Amino acid sequence: MEAVITDSRKLAQRISEIAKGKLAEKLVVLDMQEVSSFCDYFVIMSGSSLRQTNAIAQAIDEELDKVRIKPLSKVLRNDESGWVVLDFVSVIVHIFYKPLREFYSLERLWADAKKVRLSRAAK
Repeated sequence: MEAVITDSRKLAQRISEIAKGKLAEKLVVLDMQEVSSFCDYFVIMSGSSLRQTNAIAQAIDEELDKVRIKPLSKVLRNDESGWVVLDFVSVIVHIFYKPLREFYSLERLWADAKKVRLSRAAK
């Protein structure tokens, strides 16, 4: 069993690595600490289909469950909305089906947040 992740930046990094393992696209981590009081990081990514979007969410949920980290809300296994949100309190994960990500454009909405440089494993 892996060590428990207590640092929110490390949690965002681990989520990014898991998502990349499921071929998430256009993965971005935003440091929200200077622009928001409700979380430290946003992890935003796209899936090329609804099925892939849900598979990414499920993989993140299952891998973090192994180290006893659970989202405040449970992943819906067959979500058809095209936007899955996993709230880990300090890190909020947004997994979009490509067309919806372009429509909602969270990076533009939160343009004042700094982008976090990802490790090679998460790129």
